[in-house]
Amino acid sequence: MRTPQTVLIDRPYAPLEKRRLPAGRPRAWYVLHNRRLKAMRLAIALLDSGVYPPSYATNKRIRHTAEVIGIRPPSDATCSMVRTLMRKRY
Repeated sequence: MRTPQTVLIDRPYAPLEKRRLPAGRPRAWYVLHNRRLKAMRLAIALLDSGVYPPSYATNKRIRHTAEVIGIRPPSDATCSMVRTLMRKRY
């Protein structure tokens, strides 16, 4: 049985190349898709900054984090989605 190897990151993170979204879907699908991506970016930024419990991720803190990482302030629905992503599921 192989033991997992620790991977050291020796260079800055480079995001993957963006691809176009598939055409022909209803507008609501694109809105929800982009909202999920934004919520995921915010959840990762909050976790990286040390905010682990979803109860500490208030709308004010989430919006401040969005300002710090340079994205538009999220709506209440997106803030709720961020907290949902941060919850630990069993």
